[in-house]
Amino acid sequence: MNNIVWQQHQVDRRQRETQKQQQAVVLWFTGLSGAGKSTVAGALEQALLARGAHTYLLDGDNVRHGLCADLGFSEADRSENLRRVGAVAGLMLDAGLIVLSAFISPLKSQRGAIRKALPEGKFIEVYVATSLEECEKRDVKGLYQKARLGEIKNFTGISDPYEAPEQPDIQLDTALLSLEQSVQQLLLLLEQRGIIGPQR
Repeated sequence: MNNIVWQQHQVDRRQRETQKQQQAVVLWFTGLSGAGKSTVAGALEQALLARGAHTYLLDGDNVRHGLCADLGFSEADRSENLRRVGAVAGLMLDAGLIVLSAFISPLKSQRGAIRKALPEGKFIEVYVATSLEECEKRDVKGLYQKARLGEIKNFTGISDPYEAPEQPDIQLDTALLSLEQSVQQLLLLLEQRGIIGPQR
């Protein structure tokens, strides 16, 4: 790495933000499997698109089809998966985008490392705090049942820990909030922080 130097381009993030009339940011959705991370992130992206915002949604399953197809689900591989996604999110941030990243990311250290790697104030931690009991009730992929039967090892919330954020930027419980309410809370936060302008 000693011979690799970051190339500073003439067009920077601030110029891209000005062009897009928004502030670039990474919204990091964390929570258990089945909590509603991807659903809320997807609905927020649709709402932002309707406002003319420039976005990209990074989803846990999707990146494993390409970027992280060579990784398994050991602790080391899962950490590497998140490191790669954090690096991609950083590049998209530099492109002036509002990046929505939906990943379980169970460890505080993992999320902290991604926050640290991004410019200050550009990481918004969204804790989708739906309970384990509710996530198991949903079990849309049948994963919890398999984990309980021992068919899936290293499953977060069952055989592996989930470290909940202590001070997330926003906390949503999809068992208590409708999808529309969750999206409205997120839009309000983005407006308050000057990332997007108020709805016209």
